[in-house]
Amino acid sequence: MFNTGRVRKNGFMDTNTENIQTRLEKAATARTLEQEGTIQYESDNPEMTEEQARQLMETLPEGLYKDGVEYYGITHKHPNSNSKYTTASLQKLMAFDVDTHMDLITQPLLMIAGDKADTKYMTDSAYEKATNTKNKELYLIPGATHIKTYWVPEYVEQTQNKLKEFYKNNL
Repeated sequence: MFNTGRVRKNGFMDTNTENIQTRLEKAATARTLEQEGTIQYESDNPEMTEEQARQLMETLPEGLYKDGVEYYGITHKHPNSNSKYTTASLQKLMAFDVDTHMDLITQPLLMIAGDKADTKYMTDSAYEKATNTKNKELYLIPGATHIKTYWVPEYVEQTQNKLKEFYKNNL
């Protein structure tokens, strides 16, 4: 899983907690500008050519960002996607942290993650906080990173098989 609220607030792997107030101020300023008709944008994956995306991949370490550039910027890029969100929406994105709501789950819960995913800390945290379901499981896909679980056939097949089993046992 990817807890976008936590990442927008704390930074990836909680590495940017010292700048939370700065990001909130930026969002507030952008919200005021929107009222005046000017919309500001943020982008996790700026628009780039396939060649530029491949060059960027060369500079990134293995994991979420490198895989993200490949998936969202090359192999599965939607022609209408601009990979942007409004700066003003940052405040709302920061406010929704999945961890704060996990205890509301009372139904059976299956969480799936790649065991090599650098986002697994988010899955582990959310799973731990799902305290009101008596039927929960964390299924790890051996060798998989976060984004490769989206489209690499062997990982997709493992996910599908696990989901079939989970639905058969819980629906």
